[in-house]
Amino acid sequence: MYFITSFSIRAYDQDNLQNPRYAASQGAKALLLSVCAVILLAFVFQASEDFPRAVMALGALTGTILIVSARYAFVRNMTSIIGGNPFTVMLLRDGQAPVPDGDFSQVVETGDRFDPDLHDPIMYDRLARLVASADRVVVACPPERRIAWASALKGTGVQSEIFVPELSKLAPLGISSCANTPTMIVTVGPLGLFDRFLKRLFDIAVSGLALFLLAPVLGIIAVAVKVTSPGPILFRQVRIGWGNEMFHILKFRSMYVEGSDGAGNRSASRDDDRITKVGRFIRMTSMDELPQIINVLKGDMSIVGPRPHALGSRAAEKLFWEVDGRYWHRHSVKPGLTGLAQVRGFRGATVIEDDLRNRLQADLEYLEHWSIWRDLRIVLQTFQVLLHRNAY
Repeated sequence: MYFITSFSIRAYDQDNLQNPRYAASQGAKALLLSVCAVILLAFVFQASEDFPRAVMALGALTGTILIVSARYAFVRNMTSIIGGNPFTVMLLRDGQAPVPDGDFSQVVETGDRFDPDLHDPIMYDRLARLVASADRVVVACPPERRIAWASALKGTGVQSEIFVPELSKLAPLGISSCANTPTMIVTVGPLGLFDRFLKRLFDIAVSGLALFLLAPVLGIIAVAVKVTSPGPILFRQVRIGWGNEMFHILKFRSMYVEGSDGAGNRSASRDDDRITKVGRFIRMTSMDELPQIINVLKGDMSIVGPRPHALGSRAAEKLFWEVDGRYWHRHSVKPGLTGLAQVRGFRGATVIEDDLRNRLQADLEYLEHWSIWRDLRIVLQTFQVLLHRNAY
């Protein structure tokens, strides 16, 4: 049973036997599935009463320890003895094509001896003998010869791959098809349908409760803004939102009307003379952001997510997307009232490029490891950073 489950989860595939810890975890996983299968069979065939549970539990525990230890030691020793990858990885280089990074067991310049365009049985035999001892073959060739190499290698019975340098920028997730034509999946969105539903439910619950509890505070701030400075109570600004679509964000106006910057070309500074007295207080306490609760209820924003930026936002005199091409990836979820970058202290003016990169890295980490529990943790952590030295 153990070997059946091991092969079913590909625990003996070469990719799963290159890292000692992963190899050990796959062994434990296979054993756990085996135990579950045995228990199920015992129940189906009504053998559970005669089944010694203590022996089963002891055997499972002992087996787990032995299998995990054995697989970990085997892969680790095999890697250290051989040095690097324990499997034979061969690189075939056709011409002056760029090659991938990595350690290869053997590098072969194909030259005229291996020309996949010839469809010559002698050449195919020569190629088969060359790659027969390899566990994996990687071909680096000009774009116009990729199809020929793919055709030539499909009959060798060896795992073969074509190196395509452009893929590092496309970062595909897999292969799909459209009308029987292969397509490349570049994104599926970080959240599935159920996760989006759960996140929206969380947003409505938290924002609705916050609006109810903070209504008196919102009223006091609105009166203070109106009385101390002529102009509207709320400030509306175009920001980049979910799916790179633009929306109008709401904030309590904290600047004099004549100093307001609708495009966001000039970030607020510590001693900015455009900020009113009330504005300085509500910015320092982040209370100027409270009207965004309405944005959350409307569905433009989420309670937690990457903070939305103005179109003119800059870091070191460069627009944000000019600093890092991954900037647009952060918009695959709704922007948030708070976020992972904010609770880590990455807020305030973006004076140098690293100010943006730190925030972007946190945003991308949030997308990759999203969970509703992490959203809850970020909300709780936000209360600890409401008063921040970079809030002005």
